Amino acid sequence: MSESPDSARPPRRTRAATGLRHQLAEVRGPDNPPRPLDARALAALAANPGCDRRALLDGAGVDKARLADALGAPSAFGQSQFALARGNVFEARVKADGGAQLLRLVHARVDTAAPEPAPELIRAPDLSAAGPEGRTARTALALREAVDSPGSWTFLDHPMLALDVAGSPAFLEPDAVVVHPDGSWTVVEIKSFPMIDGAADAAKVGAAARQAAVYVLALEEVAARLPGTGAVVRDRAVLVCPKDFSNLPAASAVDVRKQLSVTRRQLRRLTRIEEIAAALPPGTVLDPARPAAELAAAVEAVPATYAPECLAACELAFHCRERSRQAGAVTALGRTLRAELGGLTTVDAVLAAARGETGDPADPTVAALRRASALRAEALGAARC
Repeated sequence: MSESPDSARPPRRTRAATGLRHQLAEVRGPDNPPRPLDARALAALAANPGCDRRALLDGAGVDKARLADALGAPSAFGQSQFALARGNVFEARVKADGGAQLLRLVHARVDTAAPEPAPELIRAPDLSAAGPEGRTARTALALREAVDSPGSWTFLDHPMLALDVAGSPAFLEPDAVVVHPDGSWTVVEIKSFPMIDGAADAAKVGAAARQAAVYVLALEEVAARLPGTGAVVRDRAVLVCPKDFSNLPAASAVDVRKQLSVTRRQLRRLTRIEEIAAALPPGTVLDPARPAAELAAAVEAVPATYAPECLAACELAFHCRERSRQAGAVTALGRTLRAELGGLTTVDAVLAAARGETGDPADPTVAALRRASALRAEALGAARC
């Protein structure tokens, strides 16, 4: 029996995905390999879900650091080479014995009821495979095998996970994932900042918790594809850092439920990347090798939502801040102030409302601005007397 023409065609979803990948490759520039979206970038993206510019750049795999340099607004965001090298050395030391020391730390912090990870109870499967898709499939297989073999500890060194982000897959690589004897899974984050007297810098711990929450979300998607196994992802990650100022590892359990809830909600709010790409002017290319004026126009074609918090999370922050200031946008003054000003989106509009030139007096925001302006004028008048 001959096949009908429709049966020979690829599914509509596959054709759409192929078309999107082709369009994103054109946006990125055909000579530029895609930059992978890691958990650090994904956590920053989730913290600002209203920024179409970052969503498109990350979805297309554009190198934002090169782009910022080409725009004349280089950013100091990112880890130094020294910090990266120090982190790699410490991670290698922690894992040097095949994960046995790491498993003992996990056992002590989050699962003391389980049997101790003796050598005969430890499994460390090989996760090597061709490409990120192959490694993702191999990781899922290793997780299934670990769940199907209760009673032992399984150490997964740099597994590969996939997470759907606004309709585009992001491949993530946690430092380690541990499968407990009861079949539950724990994310392990290894950092090079010190844990002094059992406590680490709160801001750095918070950043690590946001990264761990991204990995937990990706693991939950894997668990959902293993029905009937009882696979459960624990909502407490294990953070491993140098003890005091030595190279000895210390561990702490970090509750990521809050970060997990926020990240899940923010990722759902992200506009789908195909919608952003579809709204681009024809021929938009964000290749840092393009002429500066042409590149700046292409970047401005993608809406951005700048906030001061971007300075610690995005390579394009200085460029976006300058454009935000030129436009007089109140977002440059912070999200809290922006939320309080309601429909007043520019500094000029705020000042005009405060002076009584525009705005509805019945509007609580306008009334508050005019009251504040009157108090300021009264205070300055009293100071001159």
